[in-house]
Amino acid sequence: MDSRTKQRLTTAQLGTLIRGALGTEVTSAEELRDGFANAVWLLTLDDGRQVVLKVAPPPDLDLLRYERALLRTEALVYHLAAPAGVPLPRLLHSGFDDPELGSDYLIISALDGVPWNQASLSEEDDAALRHELGHCIAALHTVPGDGVFGYPYAALTGPTWRDAFLVMTGALLDDAVRYRTPLPCSLVDIAGAIHANAFALDAVTVPSLVHFDLWPGNVFLTAEPGGRPRIQAVIDHERAFWGDPLADFVTPTIFGELRDDDPLLAGYREAGGRVSLTPDAVTRDALYRVYLYMILLVEDGPRQYPEESYARIRDLATAGLTRSLTFLRQR
Repeated sequence: MDSRTKQRLTTAQLGTLIRGALGTEVTSAEELRDGFANAVWLLTLDDGRQVVLKVAPPPDLDLLRYERALLRTEALVYHLAAPAGVPLPRLLHSGFDDPELGSDYLIISALDGVPWNQASLSEEDDAALRHELGHCIAALHTVPGDGVFGYPYAALTGPTWRDAFLVMTGALLDDAVRYRTPLPCSLVDIAGAIHANAFALDAVTVPSLVHFDLWPGNVFLTAEPGGRPRIQAVIDHERAFWGDPLADFVTPTIFGELRDDDPLLAGYREAGGRVSLTPDAVTRDALYRVYLYMILLVEDGPRQYPEESYARIRDLATAGLTRSLTFLRQR
């Protein structure tokens, strides 16, 4: 999707960057427009490799508070999650505060699979993939934190999950004020619903690595000829934080609900993950949906999406936010 946050680089700039990072030349470049924040290119190199270049927004552009140093978070996830067995592309190079760009960038190996949301699948294949994704999520959640919850690079952290989540949501509410985000109810109502239910967050005492963007577009699939599709890799880790593992089930069920009979949960439990949809867990799930839907609404402020591309997302996020807040007010 087009976004004001995406840097525009010339062919010469791309060549200079790759030459300095990998010592090779670029023979072709294609901008990939599926992402929402970072500029992304698929590059073919003169040694025959294909790589993906991700470039952070321009340094002078206002962003949401949690979006500080997003690519540094993503680089950290590559270093931590690959040894845990999470299927990922390979991180080939990272550059921070590049003097030419003035911002961060990553170079990762290109995938030859297709995004899940672009694949034509049977219900049986889709259920099997959700079960497999549960395994991937369980592996991700074995990556421990260092006792700090939240977004370390964005300085939105706390010694407990309740403290961190209230800081994270507070920053987002501040962003909503700054960007004058149209919302279905007042910020006071939203903050009240969050704080009234924050007690449920105290059940989380150990920080786990949470991707928080596991919608099908960020899961690549591959299959042998005539074989069942399998997960090739999970991508786009910049929204990751340390917190409640339950939060990672929000984006795979975005605009819907988490059900105990979801193959996603069966796969997660089979791989050693522990999740139980107790009343407090259902409350936490609603809190995380409020947070996600708020992000989808507030981020239009700095990104300024084209109306024809954004209208559907805005409508779904508004309806989801209203539904989740109604649930929380009735607790």
